[in-house]
Parts: sequence; structure tokens; C-alpha cells
Amino acid sequence: MCFAISPYRLWKMDKQYTTVSATDDVDVKTENEPQPKKYRYVRKEGNCNVVFRRVPEEWLLFVTDIFTTLVEIRWRMMFLIFALSYILSWLFFGILYWVVALAHGDHRNTTSDPCMYEVRSFTAAFLFSLETQTTIGYGFRGMSENCMIAIIVVTVQDVISCFIDTFVIGIVVAKMASARKRAQTVGFSNCAVINLRDSYLCLSWRVGDFRRHHLVEGAARAQIVRSTVHATGKMDVTFEDLVIQQKDITLVTPTTVFHRIELGSPLYNMSLKDLRKADFELVVSFTYTDDSSGMLHQTRTSYTPAEILWGQLFQEMIRVSRRNYRVDYSLFNQTAKVLVPEVSAEEYEHKKQWRPSPRHSPRLPDRCSPRTSPRSPHRNEKRLKAPTVTVELVKDSLPELTVSTSEADDQHQDRLTLPDDLSQIEI
Repeated sequence: MCFAISPYRLWKMDKQYTTVSATDDVDVKTENEPQPKKYRYVRKEGNCNVVFRRVPEEWLLFVTDIFTTLVEIRWRMMFLIFALSYILSWLFFGILYWVVALAHGDHRNTTSDPCMYEVRSFTAAFLFSLETQTTIGYGFRGMSENCMIAIIVVTVQDVISCFIDTFVIGIVVAKMASARKRAQTVGFSNCAVINLRDSYLCLSWRVGDFRRHHLVEGAARAQIVRSTVHATGKMDVTFEDLVIQQKDITLVTPTTVFHRIELGSPLYNMSLKDLRKADFELVVSFTYTDDSSGMLHQTRTSYTPAEILWGQLFQEMIRVSRRNYRVDYSLFNQTAKVLVPEVSAEEYEHKKQWRPSPRHSPRLPDRCSPRTSPRSPHRNEKRLKAPTVTVELVKDSLPELTVSTSEADDQHQDRLTLPDDLSQIEI
């Protein structure tokens, strides 16, 4: 079955739809109004998204610190500069040798003693300069004792060649041992998460070292970066530090760094709905010392509000075996959903204060209790029993009435003493 589309409909569709490439900047629209696309202050790989314009005496600054400039440039530019430094030095001293040969007349008179043997053209002078600086020494061209100026030029070229070799080797070694390369082996998780930790809302992210030679020590840091554009066109960039629990880390195994969202935190009044509408950037860094080189490094990354997952928890990636600890890096960025309230930390704290604790539940009064506790004080009260009266006969002539009460036992006994004539009567 075939379908045919008229040219008018194709023209109409072309007017309605526009082709968008992957490199175009697309505005993100919300429910209220369209908002322009926001660019990161710090990129995911850790580089700052900042470009400097109209720096006063910029070239002078780069030339003054030429060593750092050559270390920071790219490899292809460095190879080009080093190749040009050698080639230009060979060419410069080759011109000097050719001028000395012309002044001494070596190119015309081949019988007399020359300043330089077998240097009768500019090509031969350039080859002599190359062989001298690289100490090749083919044995075909050489210096003579007839020209002092040529000996001085050779001496200067040898000293300059030593400086060039030292400079090139030092920059190559410094560039290969750059902290940026070591920082690429220390990585952060692709996202940050918010979950409950010890009954507190916490913001956490994960950092790990992918090399076997671990780090000596390190310190984690986090900042909230906000950019505000005023109506006058002025732009303010503010930084707010986040308090990190256990910021000093020995990064042997991947570690989860967390910030407790409590009073004083920039995220204390922010709920899930507020987080989705927020405009900030979480910049995290980890500064550490490498145990192999002893150099200080720093790794950085950033998280936007869309990359902060509410109600997620990083999966456990460390397993304990009989001989060692096993780390599964396939779970480094994996998260799982957990139950987390969608309210702010401030509102969650208020709800926890008003919630009754199960350990201190109110007790019903005794009159409302259907059963009386066996340990009730009413049970322990001693009930009065009917007194028992016992009459004993005493030989004394005087009648004496004594009443003895025993409080040790539970029974109350009263005793009366009567004369002998009443001994036969028993009550």
C-alpha cells in the first residue's frame, strides 16, 4: 500500500515544523513562562565554564610564566613549539656559519685553510649547525683553528642547546605528571540523592578512586552556587558552604559523602516541589594527596537540581569475602527508591516534634481500666480482720486487764487476764 502526499501539504508542513540539530540551544519551558537554557558554572568533568575577555597585558602574563603556560597548553601545540624551537635554532646558527664562511672566503678558495671544513654552501652550513647541536659528528665537516669567531659561535650554540634540552624534558615530565591526569582517575557519581539518615534528611553523593594505588588522605567540600541577574544587567554570583559530616576521608574504597539538612543549611526550607523549581548548582570537590607521587590534586564536579534525586539511595557496592573486600564498580552510579517524605526538612522536624512517642504513651486511669494491675497499691493494702479475744487465767489476786496486740502477724489478738474465780468461764 502506497501513500502520496501533495506538494502543497509538504510546503505547509515545512512552514509548521523546523528541523532542530543536536548542537542547537533549545529553551526549556515551564508551566508559567519560557526560561532560557542555563549553563553550568562548573562542568561535569570539573572544568570551569568561564571565559576571560579583555585581560590587561594578557600576552605579557603568559610570557612571564612561560613554564606554566607550556604545561597547560595541549600536546599538539607543545610539540609544534618544541619542533620549531629546534628547527629555528639550527637555522639561526646555520645562517651565522654561512656568514662566517662568506666573510672568510671559504666558498671561493678551496686550497687555503678554511674556518670550517667542507662548508661551501648554505645547505652545508645548515647541516653543520644540526650536527653540532645534536652532537652527531659524522667526521666529514668540522672546525679549524684559523677562525676565532667560528669557535665562539660553536661554543654559544652548545650552551643554548643544553638549555633547550633541559627545558623540553622538564616540561614534558611536568605535563605527564600533571594533576589533571591523576584527577581523571578519581570520580564522582553521576547524580546526588536525598534520603533519610538517622531520622534526618541528608544530601549525599559518592566519590571513588579507580586506581589500585590509593590516596593518602583527602578532604571533601561542597558549595551552593547561585547566579542572580538584576534588571539593570548586573549579575551576582554567591557561594554558600555546606557542612559535611566526616569530610576528612581516606579513599581506599568508594565513600558516600553526606550533608545533613538541618537548621542553617541552604536546603533547610526546600521541599521536593521547591527543588524542582530551584535555580542553583551544587559544586563538590575532593582535595587529596597521591601516595605514589606525593602531589596535591583536586577533583571537581557539579550537580544541577535535575540531577539531585529525591527519595533515592545508593546501592551497596562493597562485599566482604574470606580474604579481602570486593568492590563492584558497576553499582557506583546505581540507586534504589526509598520512602522519603516530600516535605522540607523544616516541616519534617516540626512533624517529628508533634508526633507522640510510642515509649511515652499516656496511661489510662485506674477507674477506666478493665482489669486491675496485680501490682496495684490497692492489692498491697492490709485488710483489717475481726479481732480474736482469748482469756487466760492468772493466779494473782488482783484483777488486771491487759490487751496485747501483735502487729507482726496479720491476725489481731486481744487478751484479758481475770482472777481465779473466773477461771472456769470461757468466752
